[in-house]
Amino acid sequence: MPLKLNRIRPLLAALIAAARKGRGAALLVLLASSWIAGCSTLPEPAELKQRADGLASAADWTPLSVPAGNFTLAAYLSPVRARGEALTIYIEDDGLVWLDPTTLSPDPTPILATGLRLALNHRSGPAAYLARPCQFVAQADRGGCNVAYWTEARFAPAVIDATNAAIDVLKKKTGTARVVLVGYSGGGAVAALAASKRNDVDRLVTVAGNLDHATWTRLQGLPPLTGSLNPADAWRALDGLSQVHFVGDKDTVVDGRVAAAYAGRFTRSKPRIITMEGFDHVCCWVDAWPQLQADAFSGPR
Repeated sequence: MPLKLNRIRPLLAALIAAARKGRGAALLVLLASSWIAGCSTLPEPAELKQRADGLASAADWTPLSVPAGNFTLAAYLSPVRARGEALTIYIEDDGLVWLDPTTLSPDPTPILATGLRLALNHRSGPAAYLARPCQFVAQADRGGCNVAYWTEARFAPAVIDATNAAIDVLKKKTGTARVVLVGYSGGGAVAALAASKRNDVDRLVTVAGNLDHATWTRLQGLPPLTGSLNPADAWRALDGLSQVHFVGDKDTVVDGRVAAAYAGRFTRSKPRIITMEGFDHVCCWVDAWPQLQADAFSGPR
């Protein structure tokens, strides 16, 4: 069913304001402005999937549908197939959770797909993109989709298990033995939780990542994510893993206190936190990502 514009006008206005701060965000501004000015509905999930396919195709990335536990997860593979290198896997954000403060979205497919755009800016070695459950999938592949999996149970054990199953599939398809996990926003929580259950992760990288949702919901005045695992509680399994977490000093969605609370749990090796001046939750990660990768993937493992 089309998403009514009057329910998400505040969201789109916020996206425009954020996008205008980005150096290369003209397309996002144009899209959001056109929806507000001349349309009665937002694109349906199928159209958002077509747009994602178009972005991936332009970069020669290959689309995949990956059976993973209770879900089918959408994925894309880069054209680079360098065996012997770690596969870098980018994990998408929570997507479209709310239509307005009281109305949940019937489909979590993201409007901006920032995680995908980061992946398509990957510059070193083989890479893949992994959507979250129920994002960018056809109706026939929505088995297991329940609104809880993009609300209070967005980081549930079933979600993390499905992510790890999909990671195993992507490794097999690319012939790689090791992985680097990169998560954007809520995808950072999924990446951290997935890493906590694996022994093949060389590095964990997050961008504006929700690494301690108990702290996040408290700071935002939101109900607790009672059906979700919390990355901060998995610190023992992650202690000793090389980690880099990017935070925007202007981010009011997931501010620096969330990453600080997560890092404060560690005793053996403190995760590295890099604060980017002038960056918020959207601006300016995609444009800066080719340069930021030097910090994200350098240093000891």
